[in-house]
Amino acid sequence: QVQLVESGGGLVQSGGSLRLSCVASGMIFSTYAMGWYRQAPGKQRELVAAITSGGSANYEDSVKGRFTISRDNAKNTVYLQMNSLKPEDTAVYYCKAIMLAYVYWGQGIQVTVSS
Repeated sequence: QVQLVESGGGLVQSGGSLRLSCVASGMIFSTYAMGWYRQAPGKQRELVAAITSGGSANYEDSVKGRFTISRDNAKNTVYLQMNSLKPEDTAVYYCKAIMLAYVYWGQGIQVTVSS
């Protein structure tokens, strides 16, 4: 049974930092591309950052230069380092794992940035 468990969210002031973690189990983690998505109230879920199984990363334009995605295959974990946070980054953040037709989501974690 595949599980993705996010942690590291919370409340932070504008300009602050948080690091999200997503620990995977029940899968061969190194073979999956991983992504972080977010969904703000009343908005559609959007891709924030993704990293391939080979370690190549891409970012949504609004987070480029502020967020960094990374993975540690030995720990079955993907991270999202978020710096210079803004109130508009407030959302529920979700971890996603993708490999061919296999897609798994975490339960989501709240990130709130106060102004």
